[in-house]
Parts: sequence; structure tokens; C-alpha cells
Amino acid sequence: MLDIIQTIFLIFLAWFIVARKNIGMAQLFSKRRKVILDSCALIDGRIIEIVNSGFIADELVIPQFILNELQLLADGGDAHKRERARFGLDIAHQLQDASPVTVTIDRTIFPEANAIDDKLVLLAKKSNARLYTTDFNLGKVAAVEGIKVLNINELVQSLRPISLPGETLTIKIIQKGSNQGQGVGYLEDGTMIVVDGAAKHIGRSVPVTVTRMHQTMAGKMVFGQVREERRSQPEAAKTPVPAVQSGAATAKHRVMTIPKMASGVKKSVMSGAAAHGTGDKLHGRLQKLRRRPAVIN
Repeated sequence: MLDIIQTIFLIFLAWFIVARKNIGMAQLFSKRRKVILDSCALIDGRIIEIVNSGFIADELVIPQFILNELQLLADGGDAHKRERARFGLDIAHQLQDASPVTVTIDRTIFPEANAIDDKLVLLAKKSNARLYTTDFNLGKVAAVEGIKVLNINELVQSLRPISLPGETLTIKIIQKGSNQGQGVGYLEDGTMIVVDGAAKHIGRSVPVTVTRMHQTMAGKMVFGQVREERRSQPEAAKTPVPAVQSGAATAKHRVMTIPKMASGVKKSVMSGAAAHGTGDKLHGRLQKLRRRPAVIN
């Protein structure tokens, strides 16, 4: 009995060493997680780039009822939906042919569920898998059911660069905002920015100072205001103000000086007249003295 146990242990040890050399310790004990793709994920198409970049190394599962839905849309009368459904089928084919991860088609049937979303939730629960979708409402329902949801749109929102308050950006104003005087523009990554005082700059690129950011369920919104460039006034434009004040003070001084000058002129005239009168009196006295006869002793 002891020999049998030792033999089994040696066989397990040999298998363990061989398996470790081939796939490594992490892959030996790790269980690959399954990721279920819905029709929105296939129609979106970005799953190809994500898988090729290596960010998803799990097993991808495409339900058969999802392929049936895409085929039904591809045969429909709506031209837009028909093109998108054909594109989704092409993405599924590319994942099977050129994907570096394992792609399987799940043919499980759920007769108790009629809606596609209900079938996806049941399949995710049964397979203990994650759900990859871009459908916002489906993601909320799956999250309530305790299913881990992978939404590429939420990932893109989280990876957008953050604009801090106080930064200055050059924004092209596209249209008017909801409030008076507001203008609306977009950052390079597509984030909407509402700019105060930019309604008069529609169609032009203006410097905008970021004031705050607001996070919504649909993404981020940035608020800012137009940065007014302060131009330095030339020295010639600054001199008239003190010149006007000096001129006004001089004019006032002149107005106050005129009465003094007038009174001085008046005094001079009066003193001149008085001096002239005194001179006439002296002249008259000399004339009288000349007319008197000389006295001879």
C-alpha cells in the first residue's frame, strides 16, 4: 500500500515539473475567466484592438443567440442596422480567426427567457463570467444582478486627461450655450467644455481658463471662462490724464490770478494818475514864480 502511494506521488511530482516548464506556475493553478460579448460589443468593434493589445487575456464567449440576433438584423430592411449587423458578424469572424485568445461559441438555450438581455444575464450567472457590453442600461441591470460588467465607454471616460482648474486651453467655440453669454466647445478627446462669455466668439479659437469640472453619468464636463488678454497702454496714452489735470490747475490758477492782476493794474493806474497830478501842480507853481518881477535891492 505504501509503495502505491509513493508511486502516485512520484508520478504527480513528475507531471508537476513537466507542466511547470511548459506553462508556468501561474497558468497551472490559475483559472481562466470568461468574458461574454453581446451584440453591442461586436457592433462597436473596438474589442479587436483591445484583445490584440493584450489587455484581455481571458476566454471570450459569443452566445449563439447573439449571432442569431445579428443575422436577423443583417437580413432586415433598415439599411443602417443592416450594415452595423454585418460589421458585427465580421468582428466575430475576425476574433475566431486572428484573435490571440480563445473564442468559443456558447449554444446554451434559455427557454424561460425571451429577451436577449435576460438571456445574457442568465448565461453570465451560469458561467460565472463577466459581461462585455457598451449598452448602458444592460450594464446597470447586470450590475444589480451581481455580474461584473466591462464597458469600454466607461474605460475611455476614465482614461481621458484631466484638465485642472487654472489651466489655459485654446478652444474653438462651436455654438451658444444654454445660459446667456455662454459658448460651447470641445477638447481634443471630445470632452464638452462650457465657456462663460464666449457667445460672441462663435467660430473662433480663443484662450480659455478652466474653472471647474463636473462628473456626470454620461461623462465629464468642463467649465471655463474666456481669458481676456490685458494689453499694456503706451506711454503716450497715459500722459494726457495728468496733462489735463495740470492744464485745469493752470487755468484755475490763471482765473484766480486775473483779479489780482486787474487790481494791480488799477493801483498802478491810480498811482500813475496821482503822480501825474502832482507833477502838474509843481509845474504850475514854477510858472507862477517865473511870472513874478524880480526885486532889486
